[in-house]
Amino acid sequence: QVQLVESGGGSVQPGGSLRLSCAASESFFNIWTIDWYRQAPGKQRELVATVTHIGLTNYADSAKGRFTASRDNAKNTAYLQMNSLTPEDTAVYYCSATSRSTLERFWGQGTQVTVSS
Repeated sequence: QVQLVESGGGSVQPGGSLRLSCAASESFFNIWTIDWYRQAPGKQRELVATVTHIGLTNYADSAKGRFTASRDNAKNTAYLQMNSLTPEDTAVYYCSATSRSTLERFWGQGTQVTVSS
């Protein structure tokens, strides 16, 4: 069972930046991919960014050019750097990890991001 703990959420003004962190309870070398999802009130959870075990990334169109996903395998931590935030980015952000051995998916508890003036 992999436990994930997100941090770094908060309230920012439009145009601001936040960096979310996702710390895992076990070695990242056992993690296949880290996905970042978000869920806004009244909306379905959507995939925002993915970073693979070798650092390859993929982004939703809404995140391209503004968000950067990364992972530090030595620290068992993944990051989502979010720049040029808009009110439409307001949501609870979740990280999710897929085990390399079992392909089981694990979820963090989520962290709130609020963008408003």
